[in-house]
Amino acid sequence: MRSYLLRRLPSALLVLFAASFLIFAILRLVPGDRDPATSLAGPDASPATVAAIRDRLGLDAPLLSQYAHWIGSLLTGDLGPSYAIGGEVSDLIGDGLGVTTELTLAALLFVIVLGTAFGILGATSRSRWIRSTIRVTTTAALAVPPFVSGVLLVVLFAVVLGVLPPGGRVAFLDAPDLAAQYLLLPALCLALPSAAVLGRYLKDGIERALAEDYIRTATAAGVAPRRLLWRHALPGALPPVVTLLGMQTGHLLGGAVLVEAIFAWPGLGQLAEQGLQRRDYPVVQDLLLLLVAVFVVVQLLTDLVYAWLDPRIRWE
Repeated sequence: MRSYLLRRLPSALLVLFAASFLIFAILRLVPGDRDPATSLAGPDASPATVAAIRDRLGLDAPLLSQYAHWIGSLLTGDLGPSYAIGGEVSDLIGDGLGVTTELTLAALLFVIVLGTAFGILGATSRSRWIRSTIRVTTTAALAVPPFVSGVLLVVLFAVVLGVLPPGGRVAFLDAPDLAAQYLLLPALCLALPSAAVLGRYLKDGIERALAEDYIRTATAAGVAPRRLLWRHALPGALPPVVTLLGMQTGHLLGGAVLVEAIFAWPGLGQLAEQGLQRRDYPVVQDLLLLLVAVFVVVQLLTDLVYAWLDPRIRWE
């Protein structure tokens, strides 16, 4: 397993390096006539004032020098100050990361529970009504974008039924019961597409496993269907599902940025919006690279779990 990890590390580092270069370049190619210096100086500032701010922020240095300085700061752990929002970038990202992680983990729990239920019921239920309901539900979850499903959830549960708050956040340490109510709708909105994908993938895997010859032999020998499902069919369908779940975890973290805007959730999405509006390069580029790094790490851990479940992967 260690040698397998060592073989996978170079490609992960290469992805991070390429992502850092693209993020740095794309931010400076964003259309508009306002850079961080002009945004800080204001519309009525003189050219001398703008030039002084550019010099103080290091924006008048060559782009390659700016990129090298940024990478060097990342390697030393010094993210530096924010240009426009104020405060240290590490503190801003740290505060938002905890809030976004809370939402992502809650959504991941919904994905696992709903996706497993969709997959098992869709593959084993003998009721045509249940199978049709699951098929329609997963199709709708995949077809409807999060900003539409979020609005529908708010209208149904907050406006019509009045049982859940429409947005905002309460810390769990302050009021756990109330915090769970504020977390439910955004987590469900974020989880629905991934749960539908996981459910369909798991359903296909279980159906393929149940069609194997050894399952038919065990069925003819009188083995209970529940035992066949949980001891044989489901473990056989898990390895590719684990890979998919790892990919969906990265998508959940990225999708949380949009869902946070819908439900006024004060996480990394709100920080990214503020940074983009004010051309705060340190905040935006560090935040985007963090999201890429999390995705790469999750994918690497997923590959390790897959290799543990299926030793043939390690040898290949």
